Amino acid sequence: MPDMDSKVALVTGASSGIGRATALAFAAKGARVVVAARRDDELKALVEEIEAGGGTATSVVTDVAVASDVARMVDHATRSFGRLDIAVNNAGIEGKLAGIAELGEDDWDQVLDINLKGTFLSMKYESRAMLAAGHGGAIVNVGSVNSFLGYATGAAYVASKHGLVGLTTSVSAELASQGIRVNIVCPGMIDTPMHQRIRGLLGDAIYDDVLLPNVHQRRAGKPEEIAAAILFLCSDAASYITGTTLTPDGGYTLTM
Repeated sequence: MPDMDSKVALVTGASSGIGRATALAFAAKGARVVVAARRDDELKALVEEIEAGGGTATSVVTDVAVASDVARMVDHATRSFGRLDIAVNNAGIEGKLAGIAELGEDDWDQVLDINLKGTFLSMKYESRAMLAAGHGGAIVNVGSVNSFLGYATGAAYVASKHGLVGLTTSVSAELASQGIRVNIVCPGMIDTPMHQRIRGLLGDAIYDDVLLPNVHQRRAGKPEEIAAAILFLCSDAASYITGTTLTPDGGYTLTM
């Protein structure tokens, strides 16, 4: 994969999991990285780690559900590094697991606001910066295998992740002619803090005996493996790929 020495990459949800691994991967390829999330301490630690490895990074505390925060995030990126080439919209939450009859409206709104509205707002301001610069760009949204598969008590999360596929393909159709590629990565079972919380709710028996056997590789993926897929989609090697859903899931969706 070509290096990214001249690129500026923005990663939301960068304080842990896939977002953190993606920020580190971009920095290792020479990109200047803007990391965004709600947890300031974790962001500062990530910037220090990138800089200790010889990379360049800056952080900005952001709630992607708030338009003014997102506008400030993108402005911080362009003011810090003069441009924005790549955006990875990874911020998301699993929300409350509850049956549809018990799911609260506030719980529904929280998940949709962060996972779906947050990605809409991010792309709105990211695309403005890319269009104004006139040099094109690459945007990758992070969905889930639950962008295709539902599960009981997951109505809000599943709806938000399904929505990301439609949002991605629509914006790809709009921006492709202007040199901005938009794709979505839909990971399977990945060993992240969110994944561990879900495993805790389900219990080891259901996880090990029911879910894991459906993964062809019989293991959870690593955040670094998803980061590699994201880097590929943002690279020049993927110059003819837009509006595409990439599903690094160890074969999980093929058995469901």
